[in-house]
Amino acid sequence: MNVYDQAHGLAQAIKSSEEFKQFDSFKKQIDQNAELAAMIKDFQTKQLEIQTKTMMGEQMGPEDMASVQQLYAIMAKDPLAAQYLQAEMRFSLMMKDVYEILGEAIGAGSLFG
Repeated sequence: MNVYDQAHGLAQAIKSSEEFKQFDSFKKQIDQNAELAAMIKDFQTKQLEIQTKTMMGEQMGPEDMASVQQLYAIMAKDPLAAQYLQAEMRFSLMMKDVYEILGEAIGAGSLFG
């Protein structure tokens, strides 16, 4: 089997995984609720800004942390948002593990972090 066949097989295994199926199911439900989808997008944008600042060596201000914590507290009260965020985290962890396995196999350490 060539590398491309293996890659397609891995892609299919990922799509068949319980982590992806749950994430995809909750994402489709979130996408049907414009207000909730916007709130989650705002939360994720703020998270990314904080991660970027941290990677650039910048200090996070208390207002940054307060803003993200406030958004998270609001979303945690919504069962669908909470389930989505948990499913997203499980899927992301699985993908991180896959990237690490690939990186280790080619001697590159972790490819993405």
